[in-house]
Parts: sequence; structure tokens; C-alpha cells
Amino acid sequence: MTTLFVAKESRDGETRCAATPETVGRYVKRGFKVLVQAGAGEAANYRDADFSDSGAEIISDFATGCTQTDLVLKVARPTVEEAGLMKKGSLVVSFLQAVQDPESAKALFGAGVGSFAMELVPRTTLAQKMDALSSQANIAGYKAVLLAACELGRYFPLLMTAAGTVKPARVVIFGVGVAGLQAIATAKRLGAIVEATDIRPEVKEQVESLGGKFIEVKSDEDGEEASVYAKEASDDYKKRQAEAVTASVAAANVVITTAQVPGKRAPMLVPDSMIAQMQNGAVIVDLAVEQGGNVEGSEVGKIVVRHGVHIVGTPNLPATVPQHATDLYARNVQHVVDHIVPKKENDDLELRLDMEDEIIAGSIAFLNGDVRHAPTAEALNLEVAKS
Repeated sequence: MTTLFVAKESRDGETRCAATPETVGRYVKRGFKVLVQAGAGEAANYRDADFSDSGAEIISDFATGCTQTDLVLKVARPTVEEAGLMKKGSLVVSFLQAVQDPESAKALFGAGVGSFAMELVPRTTLAQKMDALSSQANIAGYKAVLLAACELGRYFPLLMTAAGTVKPARVVIFGVGVAGLQAIATAKRLGAIVEATDIRPEVKEQVESLGGKFIEVKSDEDGEEASVYAKEASDDYKKRQAEAVTASVAAANVVITTAQVPGKRAPMLVPDSMIAQMQNGAVIVDLAVEQGGNVEGSEVGKIVVRHGVHIVGTPNLPATVPQHATDLYARNVQHVVDHIVPKKENDDLELRLDMEDEIIAGSIAFLNGDVRHAPTAEALNLEVAKS
């Protein structure tokens, strides 16, 4: 197996690419033959000629690429139509997110195609270079603040002018993961007063280190081991959180919600009753809108106005910063390829899916006609492989 195929994304709004001329050059140096579908990098400002100069062969269509390789690199999961064109037994490295689009995931499974799901990569030290969720969430947190600033009808920073003083905007952020931390940092750079809340009390120091104020809520379990993963909170915790943040939200000009639970619907954090208490003209950006939303009434791809509050439901924010999102994602994918096609003394390039390997075992959703990931099996109403 010496050939890689970099597919052009076909889903509406997906501007990213799974490779860059830089990563193509690294693949070629290792001995891979790299096929790139024509136009794959255009939306990210990479021309076909840039890939050719790095050693890739440009091919015209998806079907042709799939016939020449067993390893396909993408950003978004293949569509139903694309799954039907892929070779049985081949492997696609991409986001899968079966909960969001079970039809496409089932089509991939039904075609006998394996899936290395980028969102399933364990967040461990060894896998850090492959962690596309983090690299893309960083961009989403940054862009969420810019969207809010554009939608908000006032300044973010404190300004003292001859015409009078402008008070700084107040921003509240739900969720202090990668996206939340970047949102805090970006809002502070724009001059806002920032508060944040999270189910994990241990993130307080991170919030304060960025100049934000942490809204403290007693956690469900004192002394619980810290985790980088989002999790579902208890109903009692959600009630306590709502009580603690209501005053801050009511005074806020901007609210950004980032809470998502892998494999499940996003938790509802900002109900209609809370929105009704916000200032007229305030803005909410719901980063979880594609997963069901953290905000009551948010809609994918729309700006909804409720009680005078503008609720922004722009999906796939990393794709709105396509060049850097592509650069980072492509490097994540390259490290995945290096891991599943490891270097050998004889320079043979063989796909090695060792299910005893923590990263591989945790990231494979489908393989050889079996579902290997329990939450994916549950989402698709399929049985998980027993071994």
C-alpha cells in the first residue's frame, strides 16, 4: 500500500482540505504516491499546481482516486454517494460524527469501508499531534468572538473619547475547553470583560490566567479526576449552574456556548427563560448548534432573534478560516498516517492497524465489516464487534 488519495470535499460549506503541499511533500519523501483530486485545495488557497510541485498527481474525480488506493484522506465523512464509490476494505481517515449524519455513516459501514474517525482520537500526550478536535476547536473559539463582535451593535473595548466614555462589552463563555479558552483570550484581546463557567472547577486557574473571571459552581463530585473531555452533567448541576450564571448572562452583551458531549446531543445551557432576561441587542453564538445546540431556539445556518437577542447558529466555524484550518488539520492527518503506516527498516509502506494500540483502537469506528466503537454502534442501532 503505497498510494494515498486526497479527496476534494463535496459537502456544502466545507472549505478545508485533508492535505497541504507541505504534507504532500512529506508523504512523497516517505515513498508514498499521492493522488490529489483536482480543486481539493482551492478554497483553502492551495492550487493544483502547488500540489503538483510537491510531487502529487492531480486526478479528475473521486471515483478514479478511490480505484487506485485503499487509503483515502478527507475532512468530512464521505457522503452516501461517495461511500458507494469506495473500495470494500479500504480505509478513510476523516471526521465521522455518526450522530450528526447516521445515513452517511451507515452507507460507509454498508460499503465495507473502514473509518479512522478523527474525532475519536484519544486526547493523550502520544496522540496530541493527531488531535484534530483541538486544532479545529481553537479556530472555532477565535472565530466565534469575531462573529459576535460583528453582530453586536457596540464596541468591545473601553474607550475614552471627547464625546464621552464607552464602557467595555461583557462576555460570558460556557465551557472552558480548547474553544472556550481561545474565546476568552480573543475577547480579552478585543478589550471585553470576560466571565466563564465550566463543569470542571479545576479550569478556574486557566480562566484567570487569561484575564477572565471564573463563575464558580459546586461540582457534582468533589475531588473527581480532571478530564479534558466534555461530559454530561447531572440535572442538579445544570440547575445550580443556571442559578449561578443567570445574573452574569443578564448583564452580558455577548454569550458564547461551546459545550458538546461526544456521541450525544449537546446539553441545553441557555433556555428561553434566560434569553428573556438578556439585554436587547445582545448576541449569543452557539458553537454546538450542529449537535442540537446549547441555546434554545438556535438554528443551523441562521441568525435567530428571540426577545431582542441575536442567536448566531453559523455551523462549522473552522471552515470559515480555511487556510489555517487546513494547515492544522492536514498536519493532524499526516501524523495519523505516520502512525498507521509506520516506518520500517526495509522502507515498506504497510497499513498496520494494531487493535492493541491505544490510539488505533480508540479511533477506529468501522473495520472489516465490524463496528468497533460502542457509541457509534449505539447511534446507528448496530451491534459492536465482540473482539
